[in-house]
Amino acid sequence: MKFLPNYVILLCTFISFAQNEVTLDYYLPQDISYDTNIPTPKEIIGHEVGEWHVTHDKLMFYMKTLANASERITIEERGTTFEGRPLLLLTITSKKNHQNLDNLRQDHLSLTEQGSASLDTSEMPIVVYQGFSIHGNESSGSNAALAYAYYLAAAQGPKIEAMLDKMVVLLDPCFNPDGLQRFAYWANIHKSQNLNPDPNDREYDEVWPGGRTNHYWFDMNRDWLPVQLPESRARIQSFYKWMPNILTDHHEMGTNSTFFFQPGEASRVHPLTPKINQELTTEIGTYHAKALDRIGSLYYSEENFDDYYYGKGSTFPDVNGSIGILFEQGSSRGHIQESENGIITFPFTIRNQFTTALSTIEAAHNMRQKILDYQREYFATIKNEVGRNKVKGYVFGDSKDVATTWHLAEILNRHKIKFHELASDATIGGKRFEKGAAYVVPMNQKNPRLIQAMFEKRTTFIDSLFYDVSAWTLPLSFGLDYTELNSLNNAGAMVAEFNKPFGTVSNKSSYAYLFEWHEYYTPKALNAILEKGLRAKVAKSPFTLEGKNYDYGTIMVPVQNQKLNTEELHEFLSLIAKECQIQITSVSTGLTRGIDLGSNDFDAVQKQKVALLVGEGVRSYDAGEIWHLFDTRYDMKITKLDTRNFNSTDLSDYTDLIIPSGWGSSMLDKRGAEKVKEWVKKGGTVIGFRNAADWFKKHEFLKFTKKKDSLVAKDIPFDQKRDFLGAQVTGGAIFEAKLDRSHPVGYGYKNNRISLFRNTNIYLEPEKNSYDNPIQYTNAPLQSGYISEEKAELIKKSVPFKASRMGRGRVILFTDNTNFRAFWYGTNKLMMNAIFFGGMM
Repeated sequence: MKFLPNYVILLCTFISFAQNEVTLDYYLPQDISYDTNIPTPKEIIGHEVGEWHVTHDKLMFYMKTLANASERITIEERGTTFEGRPLLLLTITSKKNHQNLDNLRQDHLSLTEQGSASLDTSEMPIVVYQGFSIHGNESSGSNAALAYAYYLAAAQGPKIEAMLDKMVVLLDPCFNPDGLQRFAYWANIHKSQNLNPDPNDREYDEVWPGGRTNHYWFDMNRDWLPVQLPESRARIQSFYKWMPNILTDHHEMGTNSTFFFQPGEASRVHPLTPKINQELTTEIGTYHAKALDRIGSLYYSEENFDDYYYGKGSTFPDVNGSIGILFEQGSSRGHIQESENGIITFPFTIRNQFTTALSTIEAAHNMRQKILDYQREYFATIKNEVGRNKVKGYVFGDSKDVATTWHLAEILNRHKIKFHELASDATIGGKRFEKGAAYVVPMNQKNPRLIQAMFEKRTTFIDSLFYDVSAWTLPLSFGLDYTELNSLNNAGAMVAEFNKPFGTVSNKSSYAYLFEWHEYYTPKALNAILEKGLRAKVAKSPFTLEGKNYDYGTIMVPVQNQKLNTEELHEFLSLIAKECQIQITSVSTGLTRGIDLGSNDFDAVQKQKVALLVGEGVRSYDAGEIWHLFDTRYDMKITKLDTRNFNSTDLSDYTDLIIPSGWGSSMLDKRGAEKVKEWVKKGGTVIGFRNAADWFKKHEFLKFTKKKDSLVAKDIPFDQKRDFLGAQVTGGAIFEAKLDRSHPVGYGYKNNRISLFRNTNIYLEPEKNSYDNPIQYTNAPLQSGYISEEKAELIKKSVPFKASRMGRGRVILFTDNTNFRAFWYGTNKLMMNAIFFGGMM
């Protein structure tokens, strides 16, 4: 008789289990009973939890069905994703609490306000916000939400009743509906009847861009602070509506990993986070450990992950008096897969997520009063800090760019931060601020630490390793003037009604219309004008006309020889001014002080047709940021060209081709490079970002010299190699550069200094002629964030921009990301200048 090896028997057992034996009992505690009137997931969606990857439509349908069946649950739709999927939130508590829910919420919010010392927390419910699968292809979280929601609705007995009497659970079953739907489709269409754990199977290798991101390919777990996306705005509104005590964020990581729960690295916690926050996180972690011990799951804590960037779901709560907790489950990436820890099944990953969801509310229930008192103490403590702080507030703004100023104020408004009008025009800290184009943010309000986190510059750190960016100073990212205030003498009335700025056109002209290029939405306006078939020109020099000064980049729209008559043109430009929030001025003469309107120093601007390289080899985040900018902000069509069929695409119709950061030759091969080169020589403009620099150099598009990095590890033992190399990573910091405003890339900027976000280590030597270096880092460029001493030397006087002629066309390179995460408003115009004025560079 021939015997099978043990590992084969084990494998067969796992596969049989994964295919045939998964029931809801696998996840649920078995020491209690369940209400038979509450439908199970299988009864509604047609399959057991973990048998298939749940699609968002089925997830939504089950949650709505559950809410209809249970007196413990109410459900709300808080908006929709870009693809129109609803953003659900379940509020789960006892029937008795539901009858008094808004009063309970108001009482809870009182803990964060003045006078909270008199409140009795002994009977007050704790609020727990539990969210799942913000990365769509980390789907065990949302699938666990099926079983978890069922448990909260159906579980019977005094234990669950007592818990729900003293707790409100805000259950967000899917942070990222569009990404989850995309990934579920992929995993399900590749599922075999005979599950195959071979990691080489196509099931475990999604096609580009994968399901991690949302519709525009954003990592939404970086948007809690800047709140630029609809999904983020919905959950931030819910956060401030309730001010939860605990917020959990269920993720996945590499297949060969086990399970992680916070706290993470102790040395990588943001200094504004109180020490007691981490102590409470550690205590909560003991509940996770016990729960995972009971089911035999391996785990780790206090390693790898940090609590620094406040834009992440597990860190944002920490600067708001809450406790954020990250869970990371080793991923099956499909239905079953081999790993270093044995065969990992999809149900197994779901069970770990379910188990820690339960251990979270167990900890919350047992630590309830301690955590409620912590929240109260947090806000009382930071209120006392304000009086001792020399910084009483901040002022920010830009008299030339009201829209960008408004958009930063919009973020403050979403975070419930109060701000004031500037009382009158003033010069503060050497910078000029104008009433109506600047705001004052006092520190003396509910959460000054959140304000500090948004506005501060920080350049010293305990640890040199960062899981994400080390800086995000918002006024720098928006390119606005700002300064600290030692008093609030310049503060005017508090802004009560927050309305968008409006644009206008002055009197009807029979000669020409002018608008400066400073305002954020001027590219949108210019594109609309050109799309209408109207002629427009750009000024290459400043001038003065009818008592007004006009800067480099001013756009002129002549009245004569246009396809619209005088009346129609005025009406059309009035609409454009309103939609784009810009001021358009009518003029009656072309005679100026400086260049006249008929001067050759006005160049005609051509209608642009832009293509964007996407697909395998291209970094989807970078491509998505560009797509989002064109599509949602500037209303400009952009054609996404896939790398798979690029070589057979006719480029002759396009004026510009944008190549985002990617992975070298895997973006475009030699044949593709030659195709682009011939197109450029005929007049096209190719614009590359970040490590597209290497592709440009390899295929001889640009000549440049990289600064040499001579770093050598000395006296570094092997077990410190990873930290040594990690300390050289510039993961995301802000640097100051000189800007030549007379160069077309600098059009629309008021100052001769600009703040750039950098997360690369590409340092280019400047050209010999100064006019060929329109953007150049200063000799001490670091404004905020971390950079190693070695890299800090390399960045000095280096250049992040190159432009060169090739035949009749142009090759343009930015070594930095001008569109980072949709909140770097301050450098979006650099790219748009390359689009509209690239031929002048």
